[in-house]
Amino acid sequence: MKKGKDRRIETEYIRNGTIGLMAAFNVGKANILHHWTNSTRKEPDFLYFIQQCNHKIPTEHKTIYLLDQLNTHMSESLVVWVAKQEGFTEDLGIKGRKGILKNKKTRMAFLENPEHRIRFVFTPKHCSWLNPVENWFSKLQAHVIKYGNFSSVNELELKIDKYVDFYNECLVKPLKWKFRGFIKTHQLYGLKLRA
Repeated sequence: MKKGKDRRIETEYIRNGTIGLMAAFNVGKANILHHWTNSTRKEPDFLYFIQQCNHKIPTEHKTIYLLDQLNTHMSESLVVWVAKQEGFTEDLGIKGRKGILKNKKTRMAFLENPEHRIRFVFTPKHCSWLNPVENWFSKLQAHVIKYGNFSSVNELELKIDKYVDFYNECLVKPLKWKFRGFIKTHQLYGLKLRA
């Protein structure tokens, strides 16, 4: 404020709440396979999201999820669930002590096993740009969130849902992704969490 001048209001916005968004991008079809908004993004939330994605994929498909190295992406509950899906009957160990569940590194190695029908591939640290779902998140940001004005979290969720439907119906186009490794023979789903 200056003497004789009106007080100016800063360009800060009023936050009406936040929401976490999880999305699975189907690289083969270049569409959003599944998305989910939730107030938290903890271990049980991520496991639930993966389970919901898996319900949408035929069981005869080998599925590869591409993720960053967030702790919830290598959780104990995820390893236990994948082991059950794979028919893995050996002892998984104890978290923090021994076996596959011992630490993040051992859980990651189990989840990355190329022999599994449900396989996880983790991008190197600070390389999330390698994940195709990041491009979709930038489109969501530009088309819906950046200049959006949302009076509630529910309104934001509704606009995200409508955008996903619109994107899958009107904006899907073949993905020109340079990686040629395992994409030729398997479905690949890029996943990312956003807060």
